[in-house]
Amino acid sequence: MSASQFPIQRSLVDRLRQVTLFEIGGLLLITPPYIWLSGQPSRDSFLLMAILAVMAAAWNGAYNTAFDWLEGRLTGRSADRRPWRLRAIHAIGFEGGLLLMTLPVMVLWTGMDWLTALVADIGIALAYVVYAFGFNLAYDRAFPIAPEPGR
Repeated sequence: MSASQFPIQRSLVDRLRQVTLFEIGGLLLITPPYIWLSGQPSRDSFLLMAILAVMAAAWNGAYNTAFDWLEGRLTGRSADRRPWRLRAIHAIGFEGGLLLMTLPVMVLWTGMDWLTALVADIGIALAYVVYAFGFNLAYDRAFPIAPEPGR
């Protein structure tokens, strides 16, 4: 397959919009239940979730760009045409990688022991897996990848 046959990827502006909307939505949806379930002070919880969101935003851009690129090279399909099963794998892979990065931060920020922090972080990750699946499906429908002129 020549380079011109690979599917079009999201532009930098589109990717930034995707990451920004995803993280804002995640903060609004997941922070309140975290505060309620963790018993941590609201201010501390919000700051922790904001720090984790910044980490997630960086990971989001890198992971999604790499995943889309690899998928395009292997299948010739653009990300907005991703099948349901691969969407699930995508969401689980994203959250698994993020969990490895955020667990130490959660331990240090909250003072939780590693096991308690792991359970809390897994809970957050599971909530985000469901959210990521739905968000990315909706985003792909709302903002399909436009073909480049001449393609």
